[in-house]
Amino acid sequence: MYDNSKLPGHEAAAKLASDNVDTKNARVVDFRSDTVTKPDDEMRLAMMNALVGDDVYQEDPTVNELENYAANLLGKEASLFVPSGTMSNLIALLTHCKQRGSEAIVGDESHILHYEQTGAAQFGGINLRPVKTFSDGTLDLDEVKRKIRNHSDYHQSISTLLCLENTHNRCGGRVLPLEWTNKARDLAKENNLKFHLDGARLFNAAVAQGVSPAELAAPFDSVSICLSKGLGAPVGSLLVGSQSFIKDARRCRKALGGGMRQAGIIAAAGLISLKKGPIRMVQDHAFTKQLATVAAEAGQSFIDVDMDSVDTNMVMLRVKLETGLTPCILTERMARSTPEEVEKIGKEIRLLAYPMTATNVRLVVHCNMTAEDIEFAQLKLRYVLEEFNQQVNKQKE
Repeated sequence: MYDNSKLPGHEAAAKLASDNVDTKNARVVDFRSDTVTKPDDEMRLAMMNALVGDDVYQEDPTVNELENYAANLLGKEASLFVPSGTMSNLIALLTHCKQRGSEAIVGDESHILHYEQTGAAQFGGINLRPVKTFSDGTLDLDEVKRKIRNHSDYHQSISTLLCLENTHNRCGGRVLPLEWTNKARDLAKENNLKFHLDGARLFNAAVAQGVSPAELAAPFDSVSICLSKGLGAPVGSLLVGSQSFIKDARRCRKALGGGMRQAGIIAAAGLISLKKGPIRMVQDHAFTKQLATVAAEAGQSFIDVDMDSVDTNMVMLRVKLETGLTPCILTERMARSTPEEVEKIGKEIRLLAYPMTATNVRLVVHCNMTAEDIEFAQLKLRYVLEEFNQQVNKQKE
């Protein structure tokens, strides 16, 4: 048995995938992330036939169409097409925090802090000052207020930006409440802070709340959205904001090497993802609830599933470490099969998941999954969890 207990989550998940994904007779269902989606035939055809030009000269008609469409969709003046969400967030921070010694306030569980190599510090000399993230993805606004620097004191850095995340990744795809977001906006304005949203999965939030993406984007000076997660495009993100902000952001993109020349080839897929991707998300969210229900019922002796926290396309399986189980052990078991299991289920099923934290395994549903995938996943999940349940009960005897 492969021991991935000492590997970081991404490395462990990648190792499991490489070990198991080529099994000829197995049904592999990949819940590691919604970044693993592949473009459908409509996207591939659009990419093949896309009109292109040099986007650095702003002459690519497909990129221009995508940027205009996204800006209108989110109720902003302009947008900028970039290779990744990490670059989009970095450009936002660098553009808002031009003065050396600037500081951005972020959640201590934010993607910007955990998964982007603190690029703002590397490339812009920007300090990231963390504040407590609650389990629903909101921040402690009292702490935010306390941590805003006194600008008249030249011993201190300059508080410039407040960043939020919606949906919240490390909190399991939680959706930020609109009323709370407006309170955070008011706090930012009162203290002359710019307000940025890491909205990589903003459309999941909009669908879950039954509101337009423009309503969720309205409080913010800038918003980053990702096309290559739940929306299903193969690559790309967009940064939206005012005309003047995007003009400065475009210069920053060039400095970071994000000018992609004839990028209409991938922008064409992005257009389809924005126009058609959100429609599918209702089903993704329903599938996620189904998986969460099975996990909560079958694994109650050794995992916790907070059904109230399953807002969108993610479910967190919180492992009770006192049982001897760990996220990596659970992830490894889901990614392989036993002869007894195959005989009982009648099919070899392998689930790939992500051991996200010391206690949590994350499952992410995405647009490439079918109803049959979810049915097989439920069978597999129930079998594995009941197997662990038996082991836990034996230890108690």
